Amino acid sequence: MEQSVKTLPPISEVSPSVISFLNEKLNTKEDLPKASSLVSELKSRCCQLDDTLSDLNRRLGACVLAYASHSDRIGGLFGVINTKLSDLSSLSSGSRSLLDGREREGVGRAEQSLAQELPALAKEVARVETVRSYAETALKLDTLVGDIEDAVSSTMKTSLRTRSTQNSKETRLLAIKSLKQIEEVLGSVKKTRPQWARLVAAADHRVDRALAILRPQAIAEHRSLLASLGWPPSLSTLYISAPLLGKPSEVPNPLFTMQGDLKVQYCENFLSLCHLQELQRQRKSRQLEGYTGEVNLHQPLWAIEELVSPISVASQRHFSKWVDKPEFIFALVYKLTRDYVDSMDELLQPLVDQAMLKGYSCREEWISSMVTALSTYLAKEIFPIYIRQLEDEEDTSGQSLKARISWLHLIDLMIAFDKRIQSLIANSGLLLSVQEDGTSQHISSLSVFCDRPDWLDLWSEIELNDAVQKLKNEVKDERNWTSKIQGAALLSDSEDYKSPLISNTFLKRLSSMTDRCRSLPNMSLRSTFIRLTGCAVIRNFLDNLVFRCQEAEGLTALADDNALVKVTISINAARYFESVLKEWCEDVFFLEMALEQGSNSIFYEEMVKLEEFRTEWVDKISTVVLRGFDARCSDYLADKKQWQENEGGWTVSKSLIGALDYLQGKLLILQGELNGRDFVGVWRSLAAGIDRLLFNGVLMRKVKFSDGGVKRLAGDLDVLFGIFAAWCLRPEGFFPKTSEGLKLLKMGKKQISDRLVGGERWKKENGIRHLSAAEVGKIMKRRVFSN
Repeated sequence: MEQSVKTLPPISEVSPSVISFLNEKLNTKEDLPKASSLVSELKSRCCQLDDTLSDLNRRLGACVLAYASHSDRIGGLFGVINTKLSDLSSLSSGSRSLLDGREREGVGRAEQSLAQELPALAKEVARVETVRSYAETALKLDTLVGDIEDAVSSTMKTSLRTRSTQNSKETRLLAIKSLKQIEEVLGSVKKTRPQWARLVAAADHRVDRALAILRPQAIAEHRSLLASLGWPPSLSTLYISAPLLGKPSEVPNPLFTMQGDLKVQYCENFLSLCHLQELQRQRKSRQLEGYTGEVNLHQPLWAIEELVSPISVASQRHFSKWVDKPEFIFALVYKLTRDYVDSMDELLQPLVDQAMLKGYSCREEWISSMVTALSTYLAKEIFPIYIRQLEDEEDTSGQSLKARISWLHLIDLMIAFDKRIQSLIANSGLLLSVQEDGTSQHISSLSVFCDRPDWLDLWSEIELNDAVQKLKNEVKDERNWTSKIQGAALLSDSEDYKSPLISNTFLKRLSSMTDRCRSLPNMSLRSTFIRLTGCAVIRNFLDNLVFRCQEAEGLTALADDNALVKVTISINAARYFESVLKEWCEDVFFLEMALEQGSNSIFYEEMVKLEEFRTEWVDKISTVVLRGFDARCSDYLADKKQWQENEGGWTVSKSLIGALDYLQGKLLILQGELNGRDFVGVWRSLAAGIDRLLFNGVLMRKVKFSDGGVKRLAGDLDVLFGIFAAWCLRPEGFFPKTSEGLKLLKMGKKQISDRLVGGERWKKENGIRHLSAAEVGKIMKRRVFSN
C-alpha cells in the first residue's frame, strides 16, 4: 500500500507556471476537496492536446503523401519529355546519313516543323520546372514553419507541466535552426523569384505568429534564470550612500559569482536570445529591402535590456524619495553603470561575438540602456513636478525664481552626468558610434527633449532670462566699458581691437550656453537651443551698444570728445564681437550645424547686424568731424580775395589754422580710441569729404588765382596732406580732385593756351584722371598770370 503512494517532485523541478497555477487553484484548505475535479479537468485537457497532436501528425502524413504523388507525376512527365527529345535527336542524325534528294527535302520539312514546335516544348518544360521548384520550396517552408510551430506548442505544453531545462533548450535551438533555414530560403526566393511574393508573405505571416509566442517565452525563461542568479543585486543603505561618499561597492556581482550548471544555463540562454535577435534583424532587413526611406534597424540588445529593467525598477523605489535631491539619483545611476560595466566586457561581449551580432558592444548597450532608463524616469516623474512648480509660482506671485533655479540645477546635473558617462566610455578605448540616426540619444540624459520640444523651449527661455539678468549688472558697471581687454583674448590673431571688457563678458556667457547645448543628442536640438538663447544674447548685446551710442548722440550730437569716445567704445566692442563670432563659425561644431541646416552660419544674421551697426556709426563719426571742419573753415572758403593777393609770410592761411587744428585733434583722439580697421575707414572717409569740400568751395567758385594765390593754396594743401601723412605714404592720393586741380593751376601759360586743353588725350598725357573736361575748363579760366 505504501509503495503505491507517489511522492511529490522537489520544488526546484517544478516550473514557475505550474507553481502559479497550483497557488491559484489550491490557495486555501477549502480548495483541497476540489483537487479530484481539478485532476480530471487537467487529464481532459491533456487528452484534447494529444488528440490535436495526432491530428497534426495525420495532416503532415497526408501532405507528405500528396507531395510524393505529385513528385512522381512530375518525374513521369520529365521522363516522357526526355524520351521524345532522344527520339528527335536520333531521327535527325539518321535522316542526315541515309536520305538524299527528295527524301532529304521531306526530312527538311519535318525538321522545320519540329523547330517550330521546340520553343513551345521548351516553354512547357520551363513551366513544369517552375511548378516543381515552387512545390518543393512551398513544402520545405511548410515543413520548417511546422517545426517552429511544433517547438512553440511543445514549449507551451512543457510550461504547463514540470520544467525540463534540457528539453526546453533543445526545443529552442531547433526553433532557431529552423528560423535560420527559413530566412535563407526566403532570402533566396526574394532574389531569384520575386514573383513568388505571396508565398513569402504567407511564410512570414506564420513565422511572425510563432515568434510572437517564442520571443516572450525565451525572455520569460531568461528573467527566471536571472532571478535564480540573484539579479538585481541588493541596493542596501550602505550601497546607496557609497556613490556620494566615493566608497567602493561591497555588493558582489552575480554575473561574476555564478558557477557550474547555472553559469552554463545562463550563457546558453544569453546566446539563444542573441541568435533570435540577429534572425529578427535579418528578417526586418529583408522585408525592408528596397524601401527608400531611412530606417534604423539597430535595436537595443534584448539580453542587456533584461539586465537593466529589474535594476531600474529597484532603483526607482529610492528615486521617489529624492525628488528634491536629484543629485542622489544621478550619483546612484552612475555608480551602478560603472560598477557592472566591466562584467559586460569580460563575460557577455565574448557571447555576443560568438552569436555574430553585427555592430553591438555590450559596454555601449549597458551604458545606453541605463541612461535610457534614467531619461525615461526623468521624463515621467521629475520634469512634470518641476514644470508644475514653475506654473504654481507664476500663478501665485508672478516670480518663479526658486523654481527656475531648481530647473537650471537639474540641467546642470544632467550635463555633468553625461560628461561622466562620456568619460566612462572614452577611458575604455571604445569608439562610440554617436550617429545622427538616433543612437546617440541613448547615451545622453538630455534625450528627454527629443520628444518634448516644448520643454526645450522652456529651458531656452529660463536659460536666456538667467543670462540676461546676470548681464544687466555687468552692463550697468561703467568699469566694464572703460576698461579694455588686454591683447586679443579669445582670438587667434594678435590685433588689438581696443574692445571693452563688457564684450568679453557677453562672449563668455555665449560660450557657456554653447557648451551647455553640446550634450544635446542631435544637431537639430542644438541649433534650436542656440537660436533661442545665443542669438538672443547677441541681439541684447547689440541693443546695449545702440542705446549707448544714441544716448551720446542725443546729449551732445557727438560734438563733445567724451561722447565721441563713448561711440568708439561701442564700435570697438562690435568689431571684436563680430571677429570672435567669425572665428567660432569656423569650428567643426558650427560648420556641422550650418551643413545640417543647408544655410549660412547660425550667427550670420547677427553678424550682419553688427557690421551694419559699425558702418552706420563710423559714417556718423566721419560726418560729425567733417561738419566741424566745415564750420571752422567757412571764413577760409568765403575769402575770394586771398587767391589774388601776393604771398604773405605765412606757410598756411590764418583762417584755415583753426580748422586744421580741429581736424588733427579729432583724428588723434580717434586714433587712440578706435580700433585700427575702423579708424582707417574714418580717416579715409574724412579725406574724401574734405576733398569734395575744398574742390567745390575753392576751385569751383568764381574766383581768380594769381601766382601768389596758387602758392597759398599749395601751402595750405601741403599742411593738410601732412596731417594724413601719418597713416599713408601719398596722402594726396586720397584728395584726387583737389590735387589734380592744384596741378592744373601750376601749369604754365603755354600749356593752358594749347587748343587741345581738356581733351581726353591731353588729360591722359598730363595725369588728369578724376576731373571731367568741363571741370578742367573751369579751373583753367580761373588762372591769372602776371605780366
